[in-house]
Amino acid sequence: MRKILPLLTLLFFAIGMTIAVSNSAYAAAKISASEYNAGDTVTIEGTIEPGKDLYVAVASQTTFAPKDTKGVHETKKFKKYAKKVGFKRDTRVPVLYYMLTTNPAKFGKTVAKKYGGPSFAKGIYSTTMFKLKKYGQLDDEAKAMLGPIKTKEEWNFYKFLHEKTYGINTVTKEATKRGKVTIFARSVLTDYGKTGNYWDKGTSISLDKATGKFTASFKSFRHTPPNTKFDVYVNAAKIGTFNLKPKGFWLSRGGRYMNPLWIIIGAIAVGAFFTLIGAAGGMLMAAYQVMVVHTMGPIGINAANVLRPSNVALTLFSPLGAFYRYAVVEKRVAWPVGLSFGVGILIGSIWLGKYATRYLPMKSYKEWLAILVVLMGIRTLYELTPKVMEKRKAIKAMVKKFNEEVARAKAEGRAAEMGKIEPVKSSLTDYRFKFWGEEFRINALLFGIIGIGIGIVARSFGIGGGFILVPTMTMLGGLPMYVAVPIGLIGTSFSSIGAFIGYAINRYWPDLWIFIAIVIGGFVGGMIGSRLQKLFSEKTLKWTLAIVLFFLFFRFFKIEIWI
Repeated sequence: MRKILPLLTLLFFAIGMTIAVSNSAYAAAKISASEYNAGDTVTIEGTIEPGKDLYVAVASQTTFAPKDTKGVHETKKFKKYAKKVGFKRDTRVPVLYYMLTTNPAKFGKTVAKKYGGPSFAKGIYSTTMFKLKKYGQLDDEAKAMLGPIKTKEEWNFYKFLHEKTYGINTVTKEATKRGKVTIFARSVLTDYGKTGNYWDKGTSISLDKATGKFTASFKSFRHTPPNTKFDVYVNAAKIGTFNLKPKGFWLSRGGRYMNPLWIIIGAIAVGAFFTLIGAAGGMLMAAYQVMVVHTMGPIGINAANVLRPSNVALTLFSPLGAFYRYAVVEKRVAWPVGLSFGVGILIGSIWLGKYATRYLPMKSYKEWLAILVVLMGIRTLYELTPKVMEKRKAIKAMVKKFNEEVARAKAEGRAAEMGKIEPVKSSLTDYRFKFWGEEFRINALLFGIIGIGIGIVARSFGIGGGFILVPTMTMLGGLPMYVAVPIGLIGTSFSSIGAFIGYAINRYWPDLWIFIAIVIGGFVGGMIGSRLQKLFSEKTLKWTLAIVLFFLFFRFFKIEIWI
């Protein structure tokens, strides 16, 4: 026993020296600073074992597991994906994770990617992306370099959060895009100067294999939440931590840095346009949030469930900004039709809308809606033809009188006066009124039933439904745009209330600052739009409406990539 003890002591000493030497090599690696601003370039440099490839894992200390989400729909989605992808409810991974390496082939490969267009086309544009390997395809060296990711379930969940749009929009929040279409999130990065890959942009890696000296830098995510700490591992050894400080005004539920003033300006523009033609306010505000604000929501909540409730502020408060002029000053609101529409929309958005969002496949739902709106656009243009205008004598006569008033006002140097609604007969199924001396007739009950369907659409997309409501009134009801728009604004107000109640029931709330900014901008925009409408002819308003409908067609089918 006495002979064995010295040998064991010598063995342990040798092991300790080996570890010490190994660790001293890693200790030479360092991070250029302990703190950066979000969006700054982070640099790691040092020395690794000569002849080896470089693997720098950068992992946020903020982690996420499916059980962390408070979202009703997210809980169901994660349960569904867990079975399909291969992770568990308590599988936890870093929210943001990057692998900077000289050998990306260890973890995946560059593949062709089709994107955009309707679902049946399987993509109409081409690009490339970096596709991660399955866990079983990783060799032992690759697995050893992953830092905090240790198991198959963790790798599966990490892969899901970086390659599936739902995972990116719910947890990672950092989308690598072509145009405005999400392709994947940055994961494995290498030197941009050598690859030219769009996802490697901002990444620089140099390694002298003969000496093991290296420098690796990458551009941090501009919208990383304030004071997010990251652990850094160099070839499997943890070498330090850095923190990303806030840079700008942080929207806590929006998940972005953005000055609310820009949101107010955007909401004014959208609100004015919305109250001018009575349509597409929610859609255009959603587009503004996607293109400019980049609303993504907090970690664990899908971006759409923050963006949609925010849009409700626009479709509710823009009409309120316009109602004083439309209803009180100019008296051109057909209240029986508007209220009937509103009640139907309220029923559809609160009661039936929840079933649409739960059971209807959203891809096909949007595409059928795309077909509907393009048909509406074509029909709207058809209504401008002399043949149709000749049949609709009331509108033709009204347009003539309006044009004559505009000409007189211009000659006399005053503002043109707008005609007002003069009720002739009030009945739920036979409502008649005069506008500019011409009589119009409409079935208010029928439009209340149509409103139910519009309410379902409004709840599904977080919009007001005016893009269906206004052309429906001009086509089926034969109403002029000057009457259809105020009615449409009543309907969108009701649908907005119903949609917001539906979101509140499921505890989905908008970002407070985004909501306030849209309320202010939408209200001001509504006041502006209601004053501008009489400056445009019936023909111009219908052309504008048709263009918006065609725009929505391209958006629903994902034919355009810039939005």
